[in-house]
Amino acid sequence: MISSPGRLLPAAYRPLFAVRPFRRLMPVFALSDLGDGMSTVAVAWLALSLAPPGGQGALVGISVAAYTLPGVLGALLLGRWLRRLPARRLLVADAALRALLLGAIPVADVAGVLGPTGYVVLLGASSLLHAWGKAAKYALFAPLLDDGLRLAANSALSTSLSSAIVLGPALAGLLAGAVPPAWIIGLDAVTFAVLAVQASRVAVPVVAASEQAGAAAGGARQGLGVLRRHPELLGLLVLTWLFNLAYGPVEVALPLFVVHSLNDGAGLLGAYWVVFGVGSVVGALGAGAAGRLPLWPTMIAIVAGHGLSLLPFAFAHTAVPSLIGFAAAGLIYGPYSALSLALLQKRAPSGSLTEVLAVRSAVLVTASPLGAVLGGLLLHRVDAPVLLSGCGLAMIVTAVLAVAFLGWRARRRAVTSAGRGGWLRFARMRG
Repeated sequence: MISSPGRLLPAAYRPLFAVRPFRRLMPVFALSDLGDGMSTVAVAWLALSLAPPGGQGALVGISVAAYTLPGVLGALLLGRWLRRLPARRLLVADAALRALLLGAIPVADVAGVLGPTGYVVLLGASSLLHAWGKAAKYALFAPLLDDGLRLAANSALSTSLSSAIVLGPALAGLLAGAVPPAWIIGLDAVTFAVLAVQASRVAVPVVAASEQAGAAAGGARQGLGVLRRHPELLGLLVLTWLFNLAYGPVEVALPLFVVHSLNDGAGLLGAYWVVFGVGSVVGALGAGAAGRLPLWPTMIAIVAGHGLSLLPFAFAHTAVPSLIGFAAAGLIYGPYSALSLALLQKRAPSGSLTEVLAVRSAVLVTASPLGAVLGGLLLHRVDAPVLLSGCGLAMIVTAVLAVAFLGWRARRRAVTSAGRGGWLRFARMRG
């Protein structure tokens, strides 16, 4: 006899699916997250085909950034008008805007009127409300769930997003060899259209998304104070930001590497993302075993190991060495997010974890897009194999700096402890 779906869920999540709005919306949230993950590959690949000669790197970098960064600007500039709107209305507005403008990309491409400028404008405008849409997604269920279920709901939503970051590019990689990249972006638009329709049909109590966004903003301010008082947590945030910044150019340079260095096409680009995705999934499954190791040394080793795995891109004669390296990069990266969160949970002061996580999210969202822009600019001066292996070297340097920081901190503690001991001995002698 086959178990019912509810029995297959972990016990902490089963009560969530007894709440009808959550049960109806969670699948479409997961679908739109997957669509976003697919677009991380398709956006760069389509930019590559639209760019004028000599401008491919710049357009790819700008396009990747345009798909994310305007959401940050929308959160900062539109709060005066949007903060009082009900969460469901904001969620529907964001999903509908994404569906309309991302859907216009394949239509314009088929009609032969899609140019670089129009493409960037459509991408940027589509993401303008996305930060509010994400806040609304979390705020939507607040009046329906008690504190324990809210934690489980937040965990489910975050897990969906994290899974999509791994699975979306791999799926887009498989599709890239069979369909034009504009169609993959069109599939992303369809997922948001489904979300808009389903969210508009589900009855939920009226709650302003500003409750979630405002709490996050206030939590971020408090979290900054916590980080100033705890250098180890600040060091972890800096390490992760630099790691993501060094990774950003990879999404820009990889399509150019496939086309110019290997003289191949979308099928091979798909293979790179598939092996990276498979490696990441396997690595994430090993996070429990990695968690038994010392956390700081393990995370620094992951950063350095990921960098080492990118060095085979310097040998651009065949795809095999870099494919193996990219699979290893995914495998090594897999446990990083879980381990960094475990370190935050272990070191953050009691009652401050939420605030620290708010800062972490606000800061890290900027790293990869900025890295993508930087990568696009650098591709005017260096070839893709040099940039890809350079990203690896940057990660290795980041790991070395992290080791130096930990060593300096340990020496400072030793000096401080010795100074305190000497003062105590002096005080006793005087006494």
